[in-house]
Parts: sequence; structure tokens; C-alpha cells
Amino acid sequence: MVIALVLLLVLAVLFLPSYVAQSVLRHYSRERDDFPGTGGELARHLLDRRGLKEVAVEITAAGDHYDPQGRAVRLSQQNYNGRSLAAVAVAAHEVGHALQHAEGYTPLKLRSSLVHAAQQAERIGAWVMVLLPVMALVTRSPGGIGVMLLVGVLSFGVSALVHLITLPVELDASYRRAMPILAMGYIAPQDQRAARRILTACAFTYVASALASVLNIWRWIALLRR
Repeated sequence: MVIALVLLLVLAVLFLPSYVAQSVLRHYSRERDDFPGTGGELARHLLDRRGLKEVAVEITAAGDHYDPQGRAVRLSQQNYNGRSLAAVAVAAHEVGHALQHAEGYTPLKLRSSLVHAAQQAERIGAWVMVLLPVMALVTRSPGGIGVMLLVGVLSFGVSALVHLITLPVELDASYRRAMPILAMGYIAPQDQRAARRILTACAFTYVASALASVLNIWRWIALLRR
């Protein structure tokens, strides 16, 4: 019974934030005739107002994000062409990342520098996971297996660090940048609470990602202790 409850708790922690975020976005994705422009148009307007004309606004199938290398705010087709509260809030959030980049926001720079390392580390960790049983059978050496397990722990540790750094970056883009911008006449006062819900839900999907990485580390540590 205890194991089943722990398993349910872990599943809830990992998947509930993402489920809540998607539910909130769907709820506020209704088209609004009172909005003067789409999410893509708002993003372009906000960037131009802050002198960031070189930052592109593009449609993507890879999920809403800001690309620091390509200097582009990329929005899903629904948010780029949509006149919904969700589209407007997400667009403002991604513009918030562009503002962070322009200002040299240190956590964003740190996250960007770690992302490539994390991708490489995750690949190494995955290969270690695949090769570990083979090495155990071939070498039968506890020392060699221990080194491989340690590599696995470190590789997933880098990924967890990236996710942990990502959360304050997302919160800053939402609350210090996007929300004040939207409150400056871009949305009505009665929509501000809903916009905050959207931004909060999106930001906390990164909590689940961080926890998933931490659980991977715990799994490796458990193997090391055997």
C-alpha cells in the first residue's frame, strides 16, 4: 500500500503540472473579438517598442520558445495567429525572454551555456544505462561498474541543474516582464488574474522537468549503493 501511494504521488508530481498547464491554456484559448491583434502581432509590437527590431517573430511546430542563438521569438500557430488571452499571455512571456537576453540577464546566459552540456550529458547517461548490463557481464568488476554509475549520476545531474535554473528564468519572464507589460493597457483589468494563471501554469511545467531529472539521479544513486 505504501509503495502504491508513493508511486501515485511521484506520478502526480511529474505529470500534474503539465496537465494543469495544458488545461489552463485550453480554457483561455477562446478567440476574443475585443483583442486588437494576434499573439504574433503583439510580440512584434512589443519588440519594436523596445528597440529589438532585429528579433524575429516566427511560427514554429516545436512549441513556444525564445531562441537566443537565432534571436527569434517562436510561437505555435495557434498562439501566433490567435486572438485569445492564452495567445497574448504566451507571446508576452516569450518577449520577456527576449528582453532578458537584451539586458544580459545572468540566469538566462547561464541556462543557455548549460543547455548544450546538458544535452550531451543526457546522451552519455543514456548510453551508460544501455552499456551498464553489458559491462557488468563482461568485466565483472565492481570498480568499473561504479565508475559508469558515477558518470550516469553526473550526467543526469547536469540536466537537473539546467531545469532548476530554468524555473527562476521562467518566473522572471512571466512576473517581472510579461505581466507588467500586459497590465499597461494591453489586457483589461478583469483579465489580469486569468493571465497570471496562464503564466504561472506554464512556468511550473519546469518543476515537473526538474523533479524528473532529480528522480533519475536518485535512481543512479540507488544503483551505486548496491
